[in-house]
Amino acid sequence: MEARRERHRVSPLLLVLVAVVTAAGRCGAQVPVPARTVGFVYGGQAWAPAWGEAVVVEAFFDPLCPDSRDAWPPLQRAADHFGARRVAVVVHLFPLPYHSNAFIACRSIHAAHKLNASAVYPLLEKFFKYQEDYYNAPTYIKTRAAVVAEIANNLVTPIIGEANLAAYIAGFNDSRSDQAARISFKFGCARGVTGTPYYFVNGIPLNDLDFPLNYDKWISTLDPLVGKM
Repeated sequence: MEARRERHRVSPLLLVLVAVVTAAGRCGAQVPVPARTVGFVYGGQAWAPAWGEAVVVEAFFDPLCPDSRDAWPPLQRAADHFGARRVAVVVHLFPLPYHSNAFIACRSIHAAHKLNASAVYPLLEKFFKYQEDYYNAPTYIKTRAAVVAEIANNLVTPIIGEANLAAYIAGFNDSRSDQAARISFKFGCARGVTGTPYYFVNGIPLNDLDFPLNYDKWISTLDPLVGKM
């Protein structure tokens, strides 16, 4: 519990990964430019919000992170309070390297998104609800294939329907879902993200606020900005 409350403590491993990504960029290794803007807009919009038209909250979440799980309901409630025209919430998937199955979870969400964009948030919430089943310890003796199959059957199928399961599996195994999950992680590293949840409001990182951010804190943070729009 104590470790969870120190969300903003920088992971040495993650700092090394960020440094590697940065160094690779300096050596000429360009992070691939995706065909669509990185992230998933909350509220049913298929497009990313235009800067200047709404207050934009970007949240970096790991589907298997308990702090991300606890952080989503108050942010979602605040987003619903303001509405998408005034506050646009964009979730970026950021699989933490010390969560063994986080990359699989992120890749699953990208694969489901290809089938149905409206499946993203229900599936993310499904991961949050059952994430303890996919922590490191419960899956320690399971193969990667077994974990992938369990996620497909237990989490994905109830969202997309059994008729779409074969298409989902094909999409999960496609290199494009792998690439999308990698780009999402590299995107976070390039912006200095060192843990989850991690927030930007109108492009500015929220480093000095107390965590976790509850509903009242989100309202007090966003309301003055909305009033200036």
